[in-house]
Amino acid sequence: MKFGDVAIADANGAILAHSITISGRKLAKGTVLADGDLEMLRAAGLAEVTVAQLETGDISEDRAAAQLAASLVPDAGKAGLNVGKAFTGRVNLNAVGPGIAYVDAEAITALNQIDPMITLATLPPLTRVGARTLVGTVKIISYAVSEVALQRACDAARGAIGVHPVVRRGATLILTRVPGMKETLVTKGQEAVTARLRALGLHLDAVVVVDHNIAELSAALGGSASDMALILTGSATSDAYDVGPEAVRAAGGVVSRFGMPVDPGNLLFLGDVTGVPVIGLPGCARSPALNGADWVLERIACDVPVGSLDIARMGVGGLLKEIPLRPQPREPKKR
Repeated sequence: MKFGDVAIADANGAILAHSITISGRKLAKGTVLADGDLEMLRAAGLAEVTVAQLETGDISEDRAAAQLAASLVPDAGKAGLNVGKAFTGRVNLNAVGPGIAYVDAEAITALNQIDPMITLATLPPLTRVGARTLVGTVKIISYAVSEVALQRACDAARGAIGVHPVVRRGATLILTRVPGMKETLVTKGQEAVTARLRALGLHLDAVVVVDHNIAELSAALGGSASDMALILTGSATSDAYDVGPEAVRAAGGVVSRFGMPVDPGNLLFLGDVTGVPVIGLPGCARSPALNGADWVLERIACDVPVGSLDIARMGVGGLLKEIPLRPQPREPKKR
């Protein structure tokens, strides 16, 4: 592509690089100049105009953006994305429904190294999305790019973006109560969990409140008929053999992880009872603020594996915003 000033006589079919307003009429940048446009420019006394001119082997910005988007999302239904129409060299990729973003970071980095004029910006991997959330945007920066470079970009990141959809239907919430516990804590916990599930398009199938002991909690786990079980204890889980984890074992399940390097959210535990995932929520889950349990819940809702190594990796970026009403803030109070 050639870019620069050319004589008005040589600008027919060229792309106007910058908007021009003459006698109240605006020629927008990106306009493909025709005879009438050139006559207007001459009448205004202009001898030259700044344009972009495509050369052999070039593809215009909109065609290039559409072609790259089609390569990134070869099957929109499978990817869970709506591929928008190209405009000004841009194509937006929006989520069809709730889930978490699938992003092949290495492939997209490779794409973005091929030509600075060929770009794709995305959400971070595994970001929660809802219907119409913008997951990625293709942008061809220049008015045209080389077909060779575009093809390399298409090959580098074919199928590299999408949405892991929510596949589970609902959850049972089990809350435990300790002596002297305020009833508002039970209500607050239920409301916060309900909102989290609703954001993922999930139902709260049942709410069970039991005393804080292994026997009652394990019985409640055994009676759950949901796709997953969430436990929010009245007393914080302080050890891998505290009431919550031991109740999972007593119900015939296993505990795969206690504790996570995400703050707030350290006291989460993760387990399984006869194939049904169990998440032991930390006390901060009573707040609507983001915490480590959100990341685990979102992955399990979308049937994305989340093992001990996955949780360990959450520590990078796991220092989240402090919850104002936290009983024990991470920073000691100044005297």
